[in-house]
Amino acid sequence: MTLPDLAGSHALVTGASDGIGRQIALGLARAGADLILPVRNREKGERAVASIRASIPDAGIQLCDLDLSRLGSVRDLAEQLRDGPTIDVFVANAGIVSLGDPTRHVSEDGFELHFQTNFLGHFVLTLALLPVLANSRVVVQCSYAARFARIDWDDLQSEHRYSAMRAYAMSKLALGLFAYELSRRSAANGWGARVSVCHPGIAPDTGIGPLIRERASDGTLAALARRLGNTPAEAAQPALLAVAMDAGGCEFYGPSGPPGFSGPARNRRPYRHLTDRAAATRMWERAEEFTVA
Repeated sequence: MTLPDLAGSHALVTGASDGIGRQIALGLARAGADLILPVRNREKGERAVASIRASIPDAGIQLCDLDLSRLGSVRDLAEQLRDGPTIDVFVANAGIVSLGDPTRHVSEDGFELHFQTNFLGHFVLTLALLPVLANSRVVVQCSYAARFARIDWDDLQSEHRYSAMRAYAMSKLALGLFAYELSRRSAANGWGARVSVCHPGIAPDTGIGPLIRERASDGTLAALARRLGNTPAEAAQPALLAVAMDAGGCEFYGPSGPPGFSGPARNRRPYRHLTDRAAATRMWERAEEFTVA
């Protein structure tokens, strides 16, 4: 992936301590961007910094603290970054999916953990950073799982019917709806943020689904990745393509292979439910209700 020259720019990437996020950060650093990497685990963050600097010794990297499952942590980071330089690229990449864990978990703020970590945390962070996102490229990492998801407006927190995959898919669809609504509101209100949505395809050989990974420590996932999906480096390409294209409208990028699991990144038709304007507006309003309260 050939990115434009990003020398002198600042790029914020959530979830860059390993996996796909680290590869996105590496690609941006290779293009000359100074990185801002908010991480939940400092030790993993330091390893990511060392890994990036092994390839790019003079990479500018600022490590910050962020736990998307704690809105106080999100607001603390936003306050810190609002005092800094303009953020030219923001990749909202971080996410969890607790595959293999049948238990519904709730954050300290009282929200179902997938819904808060994947959606509400990024919602609050993005809106709080709008003053330093003027004329920036905002790339929102959705998921293939959102293709088959439906928003259950009566059960957004998965209190009545829970599975990790259902909660994850609904949270990623919510995030994608937010991205399209952000694009529309940014254009209407002159915020200047240029928003794109992407998904990495299927990337089994990442840190996602830790309980399943523990049960497959014999290299099975790596073998599956080679046969079925993308490696982390390949899975990072849709997000990097979104940065490179810098489209005016809200474009959607993903792997080109059928049915979207793997292959080179390209512009793709968005999932039908992502472009539901009424649902996007409603999701924005519900998120405001949750987070202001």
